[in-house]
Order: sequence, then structure tokens, then C-alpha cells
Amino acid sequence: MAMTRQQEKKLLRALLVTLVALICYRLFSAEAPRTAPLTFTRGMVVTTPVRKGLPAPGTKTDPLVVFLERRVEKYPGVSRDLFRMSSPEGGGKPKTTPVEVSKPVTTVTLPTATVPVKSPEEIAAEMAKADLSKFRFLGYLTDKDSSLFLSKEGELFIVKSGAVVQKTYQVKSVGKDHVILLDTVTKVEVKIDLTGGAR
Repeated sequence: MAMTRQQEKKLLRALLVTLVALICYRLFSAEAPRTAPLTFTRGMVVTTPVRKGLPAPGTKTDPLVVFLERRVEKYPGVSRDLFRMSSPEGGGKPKTTPVEVSKPVTTVTLPTATVPVKSPEEIAAEMAKADLSKFRFLGYLTDKDSSLFLSKEGELFIVKSGAVVQKTYQVKSVGKDHVILLDTVTKVEVKIDLTGGAR
């Protein structure tokens, strides 16, 4: 059912009056913003005591010394037993015994183990030895050239004595049940047995 032009105007007027009424109600019934006094006013100085921290550098900085100093009894001469309210003699009064003052704790510094620093050549030699140890000697062919079968991480190499493998590794010598591989850069040698283990 279509509305006539006159009905549309009446509906529009009614909606506008409702909107104006809602806006007026919201403006006149809104609460004022709540305020509270400031805790700290401008220029106020804080008077709370400052807690003791760790000693400054140059004094006792050993954590063990600080820990032991904090364990010293704060109230000497007073002993507390949570499970006994009276003295063992039955006098009715809590027993107070003088506490012996402990001697100052002497700090013992343990020698630290020095880790030897390796030279770049030693590091390179160790890395080459570890890489050469990944090779496995699978077998050989007894022909006129005696071809060898080596593998490394799933890759198969068919080489001869004196051949270069992976640019820097050379087959130095071949035995009946072993192969000696040489790293031409670091001069590290690794003997690989026919069973597949490296030494």
C-alpha cells in the first residue's frame, strides 16, 4: 500500500518531533560529571620513607653477604618460640635469653674457571673434522682404477684415490677396509672404515 504525499509529510513531522523530544530529554536529564579531590597536589612533597635497597657499588656487592646480613636477627636478646608460650621452668613468663652476636661473615671468592679461547684455525679444524666424519665408506670396485663409493647425508660419490670431493676434500689414501679423507684447507685427516664409522 503506497502512502500519499500528505501521509508522508505527517510521518516525517512526527519523526522530527520525536527526535527533538529525545534530544531535549537527554540534555536536561544528563548527570554532571563526577569529580574527586586530587590525591597529590602540585608541588606536594612525598613524606613516605624510602625502603633500603642493595648497597651502592664500592660497598658489599656480594649477594651472599647481603643475604646473610638480612638474616641477622633484628631484635637481639628476644627469643621467640611459636609453640611455647611460657618458659620451660614453668614460671609463666616468656623466657628471654641473650642472643650471641655472630662474627662478621668473611666472603670467600672461588676461582673462576677460565675457558680457553680457541683460535680461528682450531675452530676451522674442528668444523672440518666434524664435516668429514659425516662421510660413509660404502665399498669399492676392484677394477683397474679402483673406484670408491662414498656417501654423505644421502648424496652418493663415486671417486678414485687422489680425487677431490666437494671442492676441498681429497681422497688421500685407500686401504682394503678404510679410506683416509683430507681437508686441503685445514690439513685435517679422517679415517673412515668400511663399516661406515669415522675415526
